Amino acid sequence: MHSPLRLLLIGSTPQLASFAQRHCRPGPTASAALAATLAGAEAMLCGDEHYDAIVLDAAGVVVAAAEVEAIAARAALVVVVVEPDAEHTLGWLRSGAEDVLGPDELLGAAGWRRLRFAVERRRRGEGRQPAYATDPGTGLPHRRQLVEHLSQLLALRERDPSPMAVLALRIELPADAAAEAEPLCRKIAVRLRAGVRASDVVAAIDGENFAVLLGTLLTSADAARVAEKVGAAIAAPIQVGGREHAVSVALGIAYFPQDGNQAERLLRRALALAAVAPALTHAGPAAIQDPAGDLRIAANDEA
Repeated sequence: MHSPLRLLLIGSTPQLASFAQRHCRPGPTASAALAATLAGAEAMLCGDEHYDAIVLDAAGVVVAAAEVEAIAARAALVVVVVEPDAEHTLGWLRSGAEDVLGPDELLGAAGWRRLRFAVERRRRGEGRQPAYATDPGTGLPHRRQLVEHLSQLLALRERDPSPMAVLALRIELPADAAAEAEPLCRKIAVRLRAGVRASDVVAAIDGENFAVLLGTLLTSADAARVAEKVGAAIAAPIQVGGREHAVSVALGIAYFPQDGNQAERLLRRALALAAVAPALTHAGPAAIQDPAGDLRIAANDEA
């Protein structure tokens, strides 16, 4: 028996509403969330909810190619187009859609089956992801995965540039802890994940460098508060092999949109700030705190 699908329906046409009423009532088959606009869909995609498939009604929602790619990266994308011809269908598929249907096809006998097949194709593709998708030492995503995820969010924010931030952490291990470097990094990764929301992305960059993508912020100042909390958690003593180790941490923050709108640029800026910030133990994140203890915005130091 198939497991229930969780769907996100984007659009407001009668056909989409009819599809939701027919197939997406909470139960053994599927449940669905409905977003009438692209901005509403983006807010849902940035939350903690997981979606198996996204149904985009292109008749009622205008999207750019980059936005289509960003949506398709999050779940199996099925696009509903009035009278889809071969050329336009190929364009949607090249942008990442799993299938393209006409409104009648969506509501017809084969519509649900094609949606289920799209989800299965997506799952099979994800199952063939290369082994380097995660860092073997910490289990965290690598730099490439972080950049891809950030690029997707940036594409979705083209119309509504609500604040995001990239938080970089440079960890300095004690000189006598070389033999415990791997378990120390694993414990640091656990503390990082515990200190942020499930929707935030924590990644291992290289060596003892980590990064956190804060994808949803009310204001830019929220990133500094998260950095202070995370920095204090990382700097607290860590027990490994029966010994207590005190690691040092320095942080850098790059803000969207103030510091750029390219994923690599934002990550490089945050890493550069962390690289030059003095690493402190038990004293909070150096990249956002001056010697007097006053908070400052590290990622805006070029202003």
